[in-house]
Amino acid sequence: MATSADQTGPEAASTATADVASGASGTPTVTLRLWRGDDTGGSFNDYTVDNLGGEVVLDVVHRVQAEQAPDLAVRWNCKAGKCGSCSAEVNGRPRLMCMTRMSTLDTTQPITVSPLRANPVIRDLVTDVSYNFAVARRIPAFHPGPRDADGTYRMAQVDADRVQEFRKCIECFLCQNVCHVVRDHEENKPHFAGPRFFARLAELEMHPLDTLDRRDLASRELGIGYCNITKCCTEVCPEGIHITDNAIIPMKERVVDARYDPIAWLGRKILRRPAPTPASSTASLSPAGKAHETISTQPRTPAGG
Repeated sequence: MATSADQTGPEAASTATADVASGASGTPTVTLRLWRGDDTGGSFNDYTVDNLGGEVVLDVVHRVQAEQAPDLAVRWNCKAGKCGSCSAEVNGRPRLMCMTRMSTLDTTQPITVSPLRANPVIRDLVTDVSYNFAVARRIPAFHPGPRDADGTYRMAQVDADRVQEFRKCIECFLCQNVCHVVRDHEENKPHFAGPRFFARLAELEMHPLDTLDRRDLASRELGIGYCNITKCCTEVCPEGIHITDNAIIPMKERVVDARYDPIAWLGRKILRRPAPTPASSTASLSPAGKAHETISTQPRTPAGG
C-alpha cells in the first residue's frame, strides 16, 4: 500500500488527514484547544488525546488533566447535568461539558473549550460566579400571607404547575453568560439582574400564595427593561426552561401594567386599590437590602491573595 509520501492529488490529501486524526497506534485522536491562564491573561493550548468514543467533553478534559496537564483547573461536581458546575464555552457556545457528547462535535477539527466569557476568570476554565449570588441576595424571598382558618395553605394545581417550570433551574448560569446585556457590557452588571433572576422573580410573582409586589423592583432596581427578548437565554438552557416566553415577557407585561397602563391606574383609583409597592420598599426586605450591600463588578479576591 502506498504511503502519503508516494501519492499525489486527492488520495494523498485524504490519507494525510487520516494520519493526523489517528495516533501512532492507529487509534483515532481528538485535539482539545483549552484556554489556560488567569485574570492577568492567557492563551489557548492544544492537547491531543485518543478519541475513545462514547464520551462527553468533560471526560476528555479529565483525561487531559490526568495525562498531560495535571495543573489544569476545571470546576465540576455531579457529572449528570444537575449541578451546573461544569459550564464552559465549547466551540464558542455556552454548554454544560458533562452534557455535550463528543459524537455531536466535529472531531476532525480542534475543539475549543474556554471559560464563560461574562464572568471574571479565576484560573483556566474556572470563573468567578459570585456576581450571580450577589444578585440573588437582592431579591426578597417567598412571603406567604396568613394561613387559612384550619391552619393550612391552599392553591390550585394549575397555579402550582405554572411556577414549577422555573424551579427546574440548576443555576449553571449559561443564560447569564449568553445574555448580551452583560456579556458585552460589563458596566450593566450593577443595574441588570439577568435571565436567571428574572425567572426567579417570575416564580415568586406568579406564586398564588406570595404577597409581595416585586414589579417596581424588577423595573427600577433589576433592569428588566434592558432585555430586548432575543431568546438566546432560552436557547442555551439545559433544562429547557422557556425563560423568555414564560418568565421575562409576562414580567414585562406586569411591569407595564403597574407603571404605564392608564386603564390600570384608573381602575386602582376607582376601586381604591393600593398603588404598586415602590422598589425601595421591596428591596429593603431582601438580604442585600437589610445588609446594605451593593453589586461590585470587580472579581472576588481569594482569601490570603
